[in-house]
Amino acid sequence: MSHNSYNKIWAEAQESLNGLLQKEIEGKSQKPLKDRMVVFQMLATFYIKYVQIFRNLEAAYDQIVHPQKRLIIRQMLDGVMGRILELKNEMVELEFSEFHYFDDVLQDLKLAPENIDIPIPRYFIKEKVKVLKERERILAQILFEAGMYDEPKKYVKVMPLEEAIRAIQISERARQGRLRATFMKQIYLEEKREKLARLHGVKGPDLEAAALYIQRVWRGHTQWRKTVKLREEEMVFLGMTLPPHFQRPSISLVRAQKVDSLRCEIQEKHESDYQKALVSIKERVKEIEGPDIKESLQDQIRQWFIECRHVTGKFPDYPDEQDGGSAAIFSEKTPDEVAAELRAKEEEAEKRKKKKKGKKEKKEKEKKKKKGKEKEEKKPKKKKDEEEDEGWKMGPSNFLPVMEEGNNKYKDIWQNRDERWNFSQEYDPELIKEEKRKEVEGEIRVQVDELMRQELKNLKLAVDRETERKVKKGKKGKKKKKGRKGGRKKKAKKEKDLTPDRTIDSLYKELVEEGILIKAKKVKLSDYVGRGRRFVKEQEGGKMLSWPRPPTAFYLIVLIQYSQHSMGPKRLLVIVKLYTGEYSYLGTILRQVDIEPMPSLTDVRQLITLYGILPLGSQSVHEKAPLVKALLLAGPAGVGKKMLIHALCTETGANLFNLSAANIAGKYPGKTGLQLMLHMVVKVAKQLQPSVIWIGDTEKTFYKKVPKVEKELEPRRLKKQLPKLLKALKIEDRVLIVGTSKRPFDADVKPFCKVYKKIILIPRPDYASRFVLWKHFIQQNGGFLTKQLNISCLAQVSDGYTQGHIIYAVQSVLTERRLMQMNKKPLTAVEFLTSLAKQDPVYKQEEETFKVWYAKTPLGKARIKSLTVSEDTGKGKGKDKGKDKEKKKGKKKK
Repeated sequence: MSHNSYNKIWAEAQESLNGLLQKEIEGKSQKPLKDRMVVFQMLATFYIKYVQIFRNLEAAYDQIVHPQKRLIIRQMLDGVMGRILELKNEMVELEFSEFHYFDDVLQDLKLAPENIDIPIPRYFIKEKVKVLKERERILAQILFEAGMYDEPKKYVKVMPLEEAIRAIQISERARQGRLRATFMKQIYLEEKREKLARLHGVKGPDLEAAALYIQRVWRGHTQWRKTVKLREEEMVFLGMTLPPHFQRPSISLVRAQKVDSLRCEIQEKHESDYQKALVSIKERVKEIEGPDIKESLQDQIRQWFIECRHVTGKFPDYPDEQDGGSAAIFSEKTPDEVAAELRAKEEEAEKRKKKKKGKKEKKEKEKKKKKGKEKEEKKPKKKKDEEEDEGWKMGPSNFLPVMEEGNNKYKDIWQNRDERWNFSQEYDPELIKEEKRKEVEGEIRVQVDELMRQELKNLKLAVDRETERKVKKGKKGKKKKKGRKGGRKKKAKKEKDLTPDRTIDSLYKELVEEGILIKAKKVKLSDYVGRGRRFVKEQEGGKMLSWPRPPTAFYLIVLIQYSQHSMGPKRLLVIVKLYTGEYSYLGTILRQVDIEPMPSLTDVRQLITLYGILPLGSQSVHEKAPLVKALLLAGPAGVGKKMLIHALCTETGANLFNLSAANIAGKYPGKTGLQLMLHMVVKVAKQLQPSVIWIGDTEKTFYKKVPKVEKELEPRRLKKQLPKLLKALKIEDRVLIVGTSKRPFDADVKPFCKVYKKIILIPRPDYASRFVLWKHFIQQNGGFLTKQLNISCLAQVSDGYTQGHIIYAVQSVLTERRLMQMNKKPLTAVEFLTSLAKQDPVYKQEEETFKVWYAKTPLGKARIKSLTVSEDTGKGKGKDKGKDKEKKKGKKKK
């Protein structure tokens, strides 16, 4: 794609963003909304549109080469990211659920589910590649010196020359013996055949019969090949299989990847040229335009002296540096306004003196009014409750001003700018001059202020014969003292630095050697497979009807709406179980029928990007977005919790600290040792942010009762320290605590949920996800997919098994020997069943325990309460209607 195409993508994104900003401004003035469904529809449409804008802006920022354009796009990109997180938080507070379903909104907007996938910005890693490589090198060196390197060592046995020659001779003699034996066997069989023919008097083979036999076999073989080819073409035509050219690597894709890498090189070059130009152009502006700017500033200030003298009758006081100096004078104000401000300041000083005298009288009056105020304070609380009952209104946003500022810059500078001269998309020197002119003016203004202050003193001495009043200095000193006293009161307790004499490098090395700071595996979030094409099936009279192609979202929803009218709830449940896959097309409909759908693996991926990757990747987003300090990943064993943590670190370039109970057992014993360890971890994590602190099997730190077997490990060491650790993390610290748990129901719920306020339940994979997982893992481990391998059967049989079980089954079957036999003996589904049968699946009882535990969490309780309240209101209305009817009937009888 060319520069113009990416500029068009940016322009389209800005246009749609401009429309959204106008709608959001209009929404603030609207009345509060009472209907929850309407509110959710509005939030969902905003969310989906912002995600589309985010995708376009991310693509434009990654590929646009112009350095000044990229600055504005980056500002808009961070603003849109933050707004998406704010809308997500609003939806969670509205529905009391972490998972949301937008199938009806997607249908209205005519979009596919792929359009709401949140991309991970590539600049998270691109802009700090050198730092990450250097950190990896240091980490590898420390691990190598400590003897903790993970790579398997290959031992090579040194063999003497004579022994090597002897081994070669033995193997060669054996090979020759095998060849001689096969040759002698062939001779023996030929002689035996001839003897038998002589004894029985059998004639030699008939040539015509032999030829007919060969022809029959060959024609059958050729016809079989033709039928196979025709069948494949038919399947491609029906859309059941992909055409062969789709399976090969596309030439255009390879070319596009090369162009992307070239664009990255051009970006770096243009950025370095831009940084050099900032310095050179500023010096040029200072040399050429500096003297003129100085003279014009001096003339303006002198004119201000004269006008103020003419209006007020005396020369004004020159503003201090803290107030902005002469810049405060010329901020679009006339001399009359400036004189009015000076008079207002004098009047305020007189009022303060009067207030000091009347303070005692006011104190007595305030005591009498306290009782009345207490009564008045109770009233507004009622008003607040009434306002909440009245309806919902959008909360304030920290990112709307940022987006509005960036949008205004785009309109002023880039929307109608002529760039025909800038074919290579290098920096624009005129824009740099405008920016640097303001900087130079600010620097020169400081020098001019010093000169003009002295000039004003001389004018006052010469004309008005005024001298400096010593009282003012005393007052200023008193004010400063007051400020100091106030400052002492506001001072917070500083945390003690337990390692003041040590450097970050030494602390980093110690944590690596102790095994607390570990190397994250290079795993991308896209490797967490959960996508797949579904073949929709419907049960009708015990028969299964199947469509040859996966239908669109619109077709699915039409089918479901038809099914609601023609079928009962049992029929609807059958269809739901068959349709769930990468994206739930029935989420909203199921919630309307009071059925909570199981989240898919793509929903889990999206929550990881929203709560983990985006805030850790961008500093501005982390400071202004809803703060998430701790995150819990709960689910059965083998679901991929550890993989998600490693993916979170690789996508953001974060350090990984392992504070699991098993890992820190026996390290830094005692209270002082534990405090020192946590202090070191927090200090290094803040200094080398972003960082992830991982606590595996985190339910053990909140055990109700520690088992006898685990008492030596001291699993509850961090129970009291975790809340303190969370308090130590501030808004500007890009540090995330992530806990993983197989058995969260073993922990005490209240302290557990106080630490982990964001909880993500990871379910076991459904049929569609298992279908894709089998394909993905077999191909990843070197296997080939053939017609003999029925993956649909494997996906059906492996119901209840997790990703970890499937990986173990594939790796145990696809050994080196089996891979060598692949050409002659293709894979079959039966081979994987034995390794699956050796493992224990996730039973329904365990799933139900997870659901029961989640219902005890604060968000789960709020969800149940909201559902019960809605049901009770509906039932109450029905009862009241019945009572009213009975009353009316009684009146008629009377």
